[in-house]
Amino acid sequence: MTKQHLEQLNILIAPAISGRFTDAKLECKHFFSGAALYANGRICISLTPVGFALKLQEELRIRLLKQRGVKHLQYFLKGPIKKDYVVLPKSILKDTRTFRRLVRNSIDYTLRQPTNK
Repeated sequence: MTKQHLEQLNILIAPAISGRFTDAKLECKHFFSGAALYANGRICISLTPVGFALKLQEELRIRLLKQRGVKHLQYFLKGPIKKDYVVLPKSILKDTRTFRRLVRNSIDYTLRQPTNK
């Protein structure tokens, strides 16, 4: 299943990142039971059985969570909620313009975060 998630993630994000982020290293890798996009070694997007999740700044997460089908990321029932991430519904994944903007926003946001040393 993870190979399928990795291929699907690459296909989903390729149009959104093509020709952008030339100064950042973007890599899709296996991630638990799915795949994740890393920006300069830091995870910003994941595609798992839970859905397509993006790391976003708080004000954008709050706005998105008001939309139908958007939810907090939680990998396991009774597991911790990943507060910096939201899972997008298929309706947003199909809205090419919005989807691309959110992918770019997630990468930009992740790249602006201080690195943990």
